[in-house]
Amino acid sequence: MIGIKNIGVYVPEKRINNIDNLNRFGVDNDFLEKKIGVHAVSRKQDSELASDLCISAFEDLLSREPNLDRSQIDFFCVCTQNGDYQLPHTSAIVVAKLGCSSNCAAFDISLGCSGYVYSLLVVKSFMEANDMKQGLLFTSDPYSSVLDTNDKNTYLLFGDAATVTLLTDSPIFTIGQGAFDTDGTKYDNLIKRKNETLQMNGRGIFNFVMRYVPENVRRCMKLNEVDEDGVDAYLLHQASRYVVDNLVHRMRFNPGKVPFNIQQYGNTVSSTIPLLLKDYIYDKEKQTILLCGFGVGLSVASVIIRRL
Repeated sequence: MIGIKNIGVYVPEKRINNIDNLNRFGVDNDFLEKKIGVHAVSRKQDSELASDLCISAFEDLLSREPNLDRSQIDFFCVCTQNGDYQLPHTSAIVVAKLGCSSNCAAFDISLGCSGYVYSLLVVKSFMEANDMKQGLLFTSDPYSSVLDTNDKNTYLLFGDAATVTLLTDSPIFTIGQGAFDTDGTKYDNLIKRKNETLQMNGRGIFNFVMRYVPENVRRCMKLNEVDEDGVDAYLLHQASRYVVDNLVHRMRFNPGKVPFNIQQYGNTVSSTIPLLLKDYIYDKEKQTILLCGFGVGLSVASVIIRRL
């Protein structure tokens, strides 16, 4: 049985202070506080690639798992839509940079905001099917390289970060059954066309989220035979303050069970959920956690994880 053992994270030190940009974009402090909920966004160095962010996240993982033997890692996966190159896959580059054994599997998953949940389930199935014992799931999607610096809706929102989840056959959290939704007719609500910057229809994405996420979450809970009282925390993709607050209101969640933590680094795409989850690894009061990612695609993916 493959599950989650630990999580390492990396958020670059460089910050763009959104308060300094209020006048430039013609917005007020309410826009920062109530709409996006982001005071500053993290930015990688120009020389850093997605794989470099992965390596920094791995170094953080080693501080939590000092006995981890990289030569015993069977599998590497990088969830990214902004990898180092169009080809090869970034996971192969990560294997080389970490100096790991070539006797391993490695592939990328091209998904954004729902990517962590999708990737957990893909990696779990792949490792179990091939009798693998230790795997690393990285999320690294540096959107700063594709942003329009004059678009307040994306420039003030998205930040850079990376995470790595250690998946083993002796986990802390087991991974349950997933629930999924996809509305490809709205694919252009969040799109990066060739030779262009990222374009986002915020209202269109919000409408999609409010329509699909509540039902998806309820279906996930039913599939995993858990009710609201049995869920100790809801870790939702940190799209923005407005989105998370409206989901809490619409689903009548206990706000104390739904954290929001992106004030100082922004929406980091597939990294937002593991950046939340890392704080729950050793919190034994949190036994059952629901993870839900949503966005690009447009897509939703939810799963329940349970502490052993």
